[in-house]
Amino acid sequence: MIIILMGPPGVGKGTQAEELISEYGLTHISTGDMFRAAAAEETTLGLKAKEYMDTGQLVPDDVTIGIVRERLQKPDCAKGCLLDGFPRTIPQAEALDDLLLHNHREITTVLYFDLPKELLVQRLSGRQVCRSCNATFNIHHAPSKVPGICDSCGSELYIRDDDKEETARRRLDVYEMNTAPLVDYYLDSKRLTEIDAGGTPKEVAAKVRQSLAAFI
Repeated sequence: MIIILMGPPGVGKGTQAEELISEYGLTHISTGDMFRAAAAEETTLGLKAKEYMDTGQLVPDDVTIGIVRERLQKPDCAKGCLLDGFPRTIPQAEALDDLLLHNHREITTVLYFDLPKELLVQRLSGRQVCRSCNATFNIHHAPSKVPGICDSCGSELYIRDDDKEETARRRLDVYEMNTAPLVDYYLDSKRLTEIDAGGTPKEVAAKVRQSLAAFI
């Protein structure tokens, strides 16, 4: 299976990705994680990507497509993969379709997660990440036991620059302007299933399993 997860920042795609990887044995491909890893290593590409992410802008299509192309060619993607955060624009979606067609593969389905904007802002601006193990918490609905301290390893928690409220709102505006048209793109080709991302992670996961039943 080749599954695409779509939805605005903060909607919970990462949590559902973990469930899908565990249950279906898919390789997780997250452009956001790849960009942040490259930024931490201070590579030329990573620093360039960080400039865009820190100001709430999308990383340019040519950079993103190139990274995903190389990733899909690795052996661990042969049996199936989960694309999280890609594609984000119509040109990226068209490039992905061309790439898969060239390799005699196709998208199984696109899962689109949705939530009201104000709830998304609250989720994003309250998110904290561990500096050591990257565990994620949220001060509003999933706080650590000791404020500012990771439950898993005891290291400091922090809010990423691209999760601060002003930047979070900008990220959502950029998403709506640039990425929302993909909903129509995949609806037109009858490849999209909308998922109400409200409720607990387990409740959302149950909705996902139900939507995937037809493809298994």
